[in-house]
Amino acid sequence: MKKKNLFLARRLTGRYASLWVSVIAILLTIVTASILLLMMGKNPLTALASFLQGCGFLAKENYGGGSGQLTDLLDFLNYLTPLILASLAFITALKAGLFNIGISGQMLLAGFTATVLVGYNKALSPFIAKPLVLLIGLIVGGLTGILVGYLKYRFNIHEVVSTIMISYIISYLTGFFINNYYVDMMTRNSKVCTSEARLTLTNVMVGDMKCKIPLGLIAAILVALLVSFLFRKTVLGFEIKAVGQNRRCSEYSGIRVSRTILVSMGLSGAIAGLAGVAYYLGYTNTIIPKSLPGMGYDSISVALLGSASPIGSIFAAAVVSVFQQGANYMSSSLGVAKEIASLITGILLLFASCGNYMKYLAARTMQKTTEIASQGASRTTPVNQENKEATTK
Repeated sequence: MKKKNLFLARRLTGRYASLWVSVIAILLTIVTASILLLMMGKNPLTALASFLQGCGFLAKENYGGGSGQLTDLLDFLNYLTPLILASLAFITALKAGLFNIGISGQMLLAGFTATVLVGYNKALSPFIAKPLVLLIGLIVGGLTGILVGYLKYRFNIHEVVSTIMISYIISYLTGFFINNYYVDMMTRNSKVCTSEARLTLTNVMVGDMKCKIPLGLIAAILVALLVSFLFRKTVLGFEIKAVGQNRRCSEYSGIRVSRTILVSMGLSGAIAGLAGVAYYLGYTNTIIPKSLPGMGYDSISVALLGSASPIGSIFAAAVVSVFQQGANYMSSSLGVAKEIASLITGILLLFASCGNYMKYLAARTMQKTTEIASQGASRTTPVNQENKEATTK
């Protein structure tokens, strides 16, 4: 048995197996992306550095007026905030065995409702408008999630089908209202919301740089801690995970499966609603009609890369955000299409989804090692017994 294989097998079957799966997935993604870039005649190290430069982790060669490395870093954090929340929404449903692929639609509906009800109201102070935006996001997203959960339990409609259909309905309905009532004639997008309601502070002067401060980042981290506490320390979290593992056994043991499905999807939708207001009233401050945010689908790769861990999703979201946010600068500096970032994200999702298979191979390797060791012990035992008898005589 090769020592290298045995080393990986021990790590993938140990206490931090999920962490090692994520690390291996990232390393394999970097290697695969490097091969692709080499085939395109580009230097992989330069490309990786350009991704980091575009996110503010490394300094660029030059900056425009009013911008700098700090502004790039804050823009990165502004994008990271809704992605963390979206991945937490997916994880919450996944723990109950539900695949909430409609996070994009839930984000859009929550963002649109909060924009119309609060974002265009100039009479509200920021101390009232910003909490209202968060509250509306929670309520609208939660109700949408409960609807999906009800359709799942009452009519046995698979959540993938219902969420996809509901997302398209939301997309076309909001697009209709935006184009007819809230359109900006210059950009053809929705009108921007007021600064009092926006969850990102803009034009904050730090030295000679105009920075954007994402207020929702603290909320995203707090939600991650609360979700982690929910699944580790509460009865409700245990019931959600039990239903996700085996619904029939959970029902037999006295857990109300219908209520658990409704609660888990409601919580998932509520967190997705928070992601929606953080995205539309924070990061973009406008809505493109009849367009679903791709971040809702990126959240799936983030959740898988973070091994469905609420805390791990923060770091996984940071990795995915590096490729998404650094794509523009990488494209302009290397002359490569920025869609390469989406390709890299897809490769990352592919390797992250192989986590259970990696653990299976590691467990089989450890089992073979144990069998070989036991066979070797059984062969040496009779010899040792004969030597002991000869010594006694």
